[in-house]
Amino acid sequence: MTEPKTILVPVFLAAQALFVHWTATFERPPAKPDLTRFPVRIGPWQRVNEIPVDAATEAQLGADLLMNSNFSLQPKGELVNLFVAWFQSQRAGTSQPHSPQVCLPASGWIPESIGLIDLNTSAGKITVNRYVIAKGQDRVVVLYWYQTPRRVIAGEWAAKFWLMADAPRDRRTDTSLVRVTSWVNQGQDVAAATRVASQFSEDLYPLVRETFPH
Repeated sequence: MTEPKTILVPVFLAAQALFVHWTATFERPPAKPDLTRFPVRIGPWQRVNEIPVDAATEAQLGADLLMNSNFSLQPKGELVNLFVAWFQSQRAGTSQPHSPQVCLPASGWIPESIGLIDLNTSAGKITVNRYVIAKGQDRVVVLYWYQTPRRVIAGEWAAKFWLMADAPRDRRTDTSLVRVTSWVNQGQDVAAATRVASQFSEDLYPLVRETFPH
């Protein structure tokens, strides 16, 4: 017997596609943010380098703006990676964030655990995903969330729901995928890597909120 959830998923996706296509008739996408003004220093974190995104990956993601940078905690030297994919519009459903729960396993990473974590930032408390993955000898903690002009959203399905709820009144469908990666170093555990990623994300969130259209 087919599960009700299995039936509802394609129905929901079809409804979302039709809705976003309809939204395109009155949508007013915001201007692109100027990422050259994004701070090279975030609290005690210093940007150490930019990581170019290859053309094939950029085309696959379909984002209008990408940011991929490493930051180091001063003076301790802990390293985190910040990846942001910003979509100016999701009209027609063709330009939407790719879930790390799909992209990372497709790149060879093996999921170990997935859950939610609360972060207390100067702009308020937010709830984000915590994803622990491994590949070979490498093990990392990934915190990620979807950020719209109105809210931070952890769940992929919740992001689709709020897209349909917010678009009619805001006349826009822009969104960002924000992903922070922290490595589990030798002699450390997942909890330590989570603390590093959480600290950076708490310092980061208010700046991302200011940088991208709201």
